[in-house]
Amino acid sequence: MDIPAAYSLPYETRRVMRQPIIPHSRRLVMDHSYSATSIQVLKGLEAVRKRPGMYIGSTGIDGLHHLVYEVVDNSIDEAFAGHCDRIVVVLEKNDIVRVEDNGRGIPVDLHPEEHVSALELVMTKLHAGGKFDKSSYKVSGGLHGVGVSVVNALSSWCEAFVHLDGAVHWQRYKTGIPEGPVSVVDSTDKRGTTVRFQADPTIFETTVYSFDVLANRLRELAFLNKGVTIVLRDERLSTPKEHEFRFEGGLREFVEFLNTNKTVLHKEPVYFTSLRDEVEVEVGLQYNDTFNESMFSFVNGINTREGGTHLVGFKTALTRSLNEYLKKSKFAKKFDETLSGDDVREGLAAVLSVKVPNPQFEGQTKTKLGNTEVKGIVEAVTSDQLELFFETHPEVINGIVEKSVLAARARIAARQARELTRRKTFLESAGLPGKLADCQEKDPAKCEIFIVEGDSAGGSAKMGRDRSIQAILPLWGKMLNVEKTRIDKVIGNDKLAPIIASLGAGIGVDFDVAKLRYHKVIIMADADVDGSHIRTLLLTFFYRYMTPLLENGYVYLAMPPLYKVAYEKKVFYAYDDAEKDRLLAESGRDPDKVAVQRYKGLGEMNPDQLWETTMNPGSRNIVQIKLEDAVEAETIFTTLMGEQVEPRRLFIEQNALAVSNLDV
Repeated sequence: MDIPAAYSLPYETRRVMRQPIIPHSRRLVMDHSYSATSIQVLKGLEAVRKRPGMYIGSTGIDGLHHLVYEVVDNSIDEAFAGHCDRIVVVLEKNDIVRVEDNGRGIPVDLHPEEHVSALELVMTKLHAGGKFDKSSYKVSGGLHGVGVSVVNALSSWCEAFVHLDGAVHWQRYKTGIPEGPVSVVDSTDKRGTTVRFQADPTIFETTVYSFDVLANRLRELAFLNKGVTIVLRDERLSTPKEHEFRFEGGLREFVEFLNTNKTVLHKEPVYFTSLRDEVEVEVGLQYNDTFNESMFSFVNGINTREGGTHLVGFKTALTRSLNEYLKKSKFAKKFDETLSGDDVREGLAAVLSVKVPNPQFEGQTKTKLGNTEVKGIVEAVTSDQLELFFETHPEVINGIVEKSVLAARARIAARQARELTRRKTFLESAGLPGKLADCQEKDPAKCEIFIVEGDSAGGSAKMGRDRSIQAILPLWGKMLNVEKTRIDKVIGNDKLAPIIASLGAGIGVDFDVAKLRYHKVIIMADADVDGSHIRTLLLTFFYRYMTPLLENGYVYLAMPPLYKVAYEKKVFYAYDDAEKDRLLAESGRDPDKVAVQRYKGLGEMNPDQLWETTMNPGSRNIVQIKLEDAVEAETIFTTLMGEQVEPRRLFIEQNALAVSNLDV
């Protein structure tokens, strides 16, 4: 083979010849310090500390809680394997986390190849663990082998206690590095593993854990693992708080919990489980008479919030099965349309759990399943089991199909009304009394919209705002309680249509958070009972029809002051009774010369006062509303805003004494 002339030259000459010819005006100054010595090789767990987001998703609040999940998942894998039935998660003072289980205990003997204790290997080496060997774990949640080692790397310190063979083995680490060898520190008659750690504040934006966020995850795991007790205890409080989760009914009990305080269409949940091609499929579902869907999916105990192939298979089978039954039912002559997926899922509470030997997740945070073969397996299992159920429970399937047909008719009726969600059409055609006063900025990340109670307060807000970034939408009268109505009524409601149009991102299944025009949606209502009612109705609307607003933390509550305290020419504002009393006590003022005004509403403030106290980004108080515990949120909204009166009365009786501020 002939070798090109250029390749017969010395390597250095060839290298220079291959350099692109750059016009003089575009040439850059070459940095000759960039050489082999510039290439970093990150050893051990250095890579995790350098790029934590690659392993836990973020260094924000979600990433912080992911540390706990990684440790708990190891304990859950022991439960999957039948070796653990009790897990305890403790939030100690200073936000130290302790996770205990009564599993087999991490091995502590020397690894034959690495020549260190297996405990040290698991705690300090990426991709080291028992999850790759299917003889130890047939299925597991922590499949990447990086879980507990990543937790160790991202902690200021961490320690592990292994109760094994009558001895307590212990090792402590600092930023992932062992401070000494594994040693025996005590004797024991127990077995299991305990991991304690403190997240590194130099890495995380916050190191304060949310009890509710952790409770949501641990409750899910208890539902998914029948007979396993999971305890969450918060010792940071002066009076420790504790929740214990144990559910013998598994997914049956899960869907019944989702339907708490709702009227169900069939008393017993539909439940089935099946094993095909080493994939275990488990489903629980039960319909209620509401207009909302509660769907949760899991893979090996991991909550797949973004769904995946398993959820696609389930939804496809459910929609097809109900359409096939519709064709043979008494409703076929009166309804000749095809039911959509949204139609058949109206009022559905369902939990899908699959156990897959080799799951393919999108990223270490495991929020979406990618295995294509799982879709077909779940679809086939669901179709077969639903067909069997429909044949033996005709009264149940008739009720479900009837509800789905009503949902389809409402969807069709809403087709025209949905056009109102387009901002341009709405603003051009609707002449509403409280018209949107938009802001000048076009970047949603810099924009905020105040949804203001009342025309009077809306007028003050328009005059007092920063027009460049703040939009004002005044509302009047009581909102519609969307918990009790279908989407066609919601879209056409004269109180909600302006909100839908102003936000510009659609509604329901069509809601696209990428089209949202403001990344701060601030509810500004009076600090009284009526204002609280309006806030609750708006939050219900956002939760049911614009859920991503809450998931992304775009919703806020404005906190207007309750009091204006004036002394001579000085003015102070107090946001509660305690602050007012403190202002009066600290000042040592003559009570006869102090004027205290109790604000009854936003309309009592002039534009300057409203700006100074409630709207100025530099001095205001606003509270961010986020969806942390989805299951608990479902229960609370149903209890407080649903059709049934008795659960609401009971809730008020149980919580009345906890109310500190209530206008009467």
